[in-house]
Amino acid sequence: MSNKVKISFYGAAGTVTGSKFLLETPEYNILIDAGMFQGLKELRKLNWEDFPFPPKNIDTVLLTHGHLDHSGYLPRLVMQGFNGPILGTSPSLAIASIILRDSAKIQEENAEKANKEDFSSHSPALPFYNIEQAEKAITLFEKVEPEDWITLSENIKARFIKNGHILGATFIELDIFGKLWVFSGDIGREQDLLLEPPGRPQWADYLIMESTYGDRRHPVEDVDEILSSEIENVINTNGSLIIPSFAVERLQSLMFKLWQLYKKNKIPNIPIFIDSPMGNEVLDVFERFPQWHKLDLNEFREMKKHFKIITSYKDTWKTIDYNRPKVVIAGSGMVTGGRVLTYLRYYLEKPETTVLLVGFQAEGTRGRQLLEGSQEIKIFGKYCQVNAKIKHIDSLSAHADQVGLLAWTSEIKNIPEQVFLVHGEPHSRDALRVKLKDVYKWNTSSPELHESFSAS
Repeated sequence: MSNKVKISFYGAAGTVTGSKFLLETPEYNILIDAGMFQGLKELRKLNWEDFPFPPKNIDTVLLTHGHLDHSGYLPRLVMQGFNGPILGTSPSLAIASIILRDSAKIQEENAEKANKEDFSSHSPALPFYNIEQAEKAITLFEKVEPEDWITLSENIKARFIKNGHILGATFIELDIFGKLWVFSGDIGREQDLLLEPPGRPQWADYLIMESTYGDRRHPVEDVDEILSSEIENVINTNGSLIIPSFAVERLQSLMFKLWQLYKKNKIPNIPIFIDSPMGNEVLDVFERFPQWHKLDLNEFREMKKHFKIITSYKDTWKTIDYNRPKVVIAGSGMVTGGRVLTYLRYYLEKPETTVLLVGFQAEGTRGRQLLEGSQEIKIFGKYCQVNAKIKHIDSLSAHADQVGLLAWTSEIKNIPEQVFLVHGEPHSRDALRVKLKDVYKWNTSSPELHESFSAS
């Protein structure tokens, strides 16, 4: 039997989102992550194309973590015939379940809205997948313990190692015919409010590595000062501070920051509304898996009581009508969907509103448009004038920056046969390629979408 391994890059190649890496071997086929493309319309359209390899011939999916751009394609994969196990850590599978159900619900609602208000170019508009299809994918989830080697076939085994970034996230090592393939997933930060530093690989014959922040260092920002002064500003102007936030990790980090500021008397007891049904469910995941984060559970529960957690859409409208100074944290982080759109539709036109963008804003997202100074953005088929102040905090990102990425690779004892840079926009990918060549003399390439390489 030949020992040939073929890797194909079916997502997150030349762009940040849509992670899908297929390994074909003579005895077993493995898909690492099955993410949705987000951002630019031409990328989102790729989601609707059939998977380029027959899904029924994939033996297993290994999930680095639960984010939509790593797990959101799973229901489509199952719809096309995949029926194998989907392996991930317990918190990753819990978060992926929440994200898939939420994503399916939003897609069903958006399709219904588009058909009712006739603002889609498709007739009828269809959801990318529905709740029933998401549930079918979730039935295939099987949990793994970090650090333990799992035998997948006679000559292939895998293990998952904690990687910071978000609750449950890992990098994955695959021993295939005696060669070690390392998939970085998304690499977390050394200094994280909620999570331990990421683990570091010790060996890699083939390294598939993210490069989201490969061209920059996180700025040194006084986040406490920025949050305090923005809150003081909305109190003085009787305004609203709207913070679009990812439901996983970012929301919990912001809550923890604001809770600390309140306890230190750095901010007054201003109403802070948390409007993210998905974020609320992720708070429960934090309670279920205390061994995966640094927060004391008693303090965590006390912190939760400090915030006004919105559970119904009716309360969203009450919050919109609440015309006193307030902070609203609502999904989603790149303003691509979720409850934050409902707020922005009413608040973007008000000059006393501040929108605080937190972290990376991918090309083609509304968050990126706001960041780049767009004077109007389209929400639910209608244009909204941007009169609000737009601010940005970049240092709360859950991704390692260039320094962190180099630290993550620093304990690899060998020179990899090949390093593939993925999950980055072209400039950041190229900057990291140059850096890895300068520092380690590694042979590094930047695969394009649908490109394949063979190794033996």
